[in-house]
Amino acid sequence: MTVAKRAPCSDQSLARGDPMYGTASAGSSWVLVEMSGGWGPSAFLQSPSCIDPQLGRAIVRRVEAAKMRIAAIRRPGRRPDVPRWRWFIAHADVGSEALYRGEVDAPGELLDLNLDGSDGELTTDPLVAICAHGKHDQCCAVRGRSACQAIAAAYPEFTWECSHLGGDRFAATMLILPEGLCYGRVDSADSPDLVRRYLDGRLDNRFLRGRTSLPHAVQAAQYFVREATGEDRIDALHPLDVERGDHEIRVRLDGHSGPVEVVLHEALSDPLQSQCSAKVEGRVRVFTLANMTSE
Repeated sequence: MTVAKRAPCSDQSLARGDPMYGTASAGSSWVLVEMSGGWGPSAFLQSPSCIDPQLGRAIVRRVEAAKMRIAAIRRPGRRPDVPRWRWFIAHADVGSEALYRGEVDAPGELLDLNLDGSDGELTTDPLVAICAHGKHDQCCAVRGRSACQAIAAAYPEFTWECSHLGGDRFAATMLILPEGLCYGRVDSADSPDLVRRYLDGRLDNRFLRGRTSLPHAVQAAQYFVREATGEDRIDALHPLDVERGDHEIRVRLDGHSGPVEVVLHEALSDPLQSQCSAKVEGRVRVFTLANMTSE
């Protein structure tokens, strides 16, 4: 008997029309390390051609102990003959966003790096990271690399391929730091325009999954207000309060003309395949709008 091949997880997600809002990967602070070779399923633990796995594990443990997210990055295109060890540290909390950059001579020096970024220099340029981690998920390889090439053609200095960001079913996924804007399905968008909007202080609500430093309910509430009002400024709709009840979540946001209260219902989806390598289907959290009022 022939077993039918499953469709890629991102194709399944598109066919279902999975909502992307309220799904941004959590992370108030990020460490990104240049690793220019081939990545295994886990970039830091299973990429011996790039980094000794024991050293990679020690770096990951140090970063995660500081409650920070870590990802590998590399420039799109041909790999350099001599590796460089550039790094970025981003703080993505609303109102105190900052991005630092620097370089070490060898990866072992990352174990002594000050994780506040003070060993490097503050930069006003953004970092645009598109997941192209093919060994983690085939959708990231196919969709991520094409989106990355398109963005790199317009903004080569800002653009990097990166390792797993989460949300494989929303490939191609993209992270813009320091604000921590998390996008999905950017290969379906005018992907360079997403960066162009960012440089103008704006976002595209259709493809935004949320800001990584904000709770998922706040990400969802912001989406519904933007959808209703057309608000597209990045520096808008700051959260004022979140109140969880038995069956609903109330989120108050700082709107243009005063506070806006958004009431959300939270539920679990039908079982779905969240990534191509998933052996079993699982349920994911979904927010729906119950009510929205301006105070």
